[in-house]
Amino acid sequence: MGKRIIIVTIGTLGDVLPYISLSLALKKHGYDVELCAPADFEQLANDYKIEFHNIGDSIRSFLTQPLFENVMSQNMLINLPALLVQGQDIVEIAAHRTWKIAFGADAIILNLNTSFCIDIAEALNIPAIMTALQPLNDTKEFPFCTFSGPDLGPVFNRLSYTAASVQQAYYDLPRNRLRKELMGLKPRKKGGLFKDSNGKNLPTLYAYSEHVSPRPRDWPKEAKVTGFWRVNDISGWEPSMEFKEFLQAGEKPVYIGFGSMPFGAKRNGKILTEAVAKWGGRAVISKGWGGIKIDNLPPNIFAIEKAPHDKLFKYMAASIHHGGAGTTSASLHAGLPSFILPQTYDQPFWGHRVHELGCGPAPVSLRKLNAKILTKALFDIQNNEKYRKNAQELSKKLNQENGAQKATKHIERIIENFKPNI
Repeated sequence: MGKRIIIVTIGTLGDVLPYISLSLALKKHGYDVELCAPADFEQLANDYKIEFHNIGDSIRSFLTQPLFENVMSQNMLINLPALLVQGQDIVEIAAHRTWKIAFGADAIILNLNTSFCIDIAEALNIPAIMTALQPLNDTKEFPFCTFSGPDLGPVFNRLSYTAASVQQAYYDLPRNRLRKELMGLKPRKKGGLFKDSNGKNLPTLYAYSEHVSPRPRDWPKEAKVTGFWRVNDISGWEPSMEFKEFLQAGEKPVYIGFGSMPFGAKRNGKILTEAVAKWGGRAVISKGWGGIKIDNLPPNIFAIEKAPHDKLFKYMAASIHHGGAGTTSASLHAGLPSFILPQTYDQPFWGHRVHELGCGPAPVSLRKLNAKILTKALFDIQNNEKYRKNAQELSKKLNQENGAQKATKHIERIIENFKPNI
């Protein structure tokens, strides 16, 4: 048997798929890998023959509840506190379940949402390997990934990472209690999301490409950018006969989808249909987890429930999406010009990167979107040859990388060089 590695993540499909890729790469190198994630993804792990542990109930149910819709579209101050309490409950349940699973592991791979694994690794005297799908270590080269405004310079950029300390405090509340009650550890004197309790930098692997976001020069040496962790679809998905007929009836359509972001479905659907009608082109709409709702589709719009991006995007001319790390990666790998409509967290960052790379128009927050803006963007990504050329040139570079394989080599070295505390 090889060394046993557990990978622990909480989130949507875009937060889990990269770890499927990493699991497969680690298994190929002889490791015994176990993926710990919410119940939504058990079948996905089984499809790829990865051992799975359920560490919490459905994330989809959490995101599609009315309270979440109210936070995103109504008064955040009124609705957010109750949602934050629910989020901490999810983290605490996951920590209890992971603690039982982790005994006998040789390493734990974690991310921001599962930072309690830093404490589990300390208690079990094994390496904790932090990972992220977006740049999170502070730097003066660009602002924190949630910031949607212009770059205001090195001083502001560094200060913007105080937002991360707020996130840290949110995750630290259950962590500090769990250290004592569950793991028998003393309170932390130092630490954070990227440091152990002695203040030492954790090895951190970033699952995106330097071609998209170059590694900052002021990052600690422990932070490595590996390239995107991509997984090839094995479901055998093919377009249905109806979908094939639509694809063959005209020019390549534009993809429009918001992944696992289920907010504002009726409003989004109304804007999309009005804009596509004014534009006059063809579109494929992905319903995802409910972020788009359209009744009585016109003949130039085709709706699908879901499809693997690596296969679907071969049929598309461009993409319009929320800017999740996974969808952004898939669009750029496919060489598609993209227009990003960010809603939350790292999505503004990827929207700005796509624009700065010359692969699409400047991003517009979904809250500020209207039919006029979307119509203009549709004409732009259809007719701007610079977007297409830049996206295709970047695609060639990205498709030469194997981020999961590179990450595996880093993980091997981390485990080999780990010195347990005596």
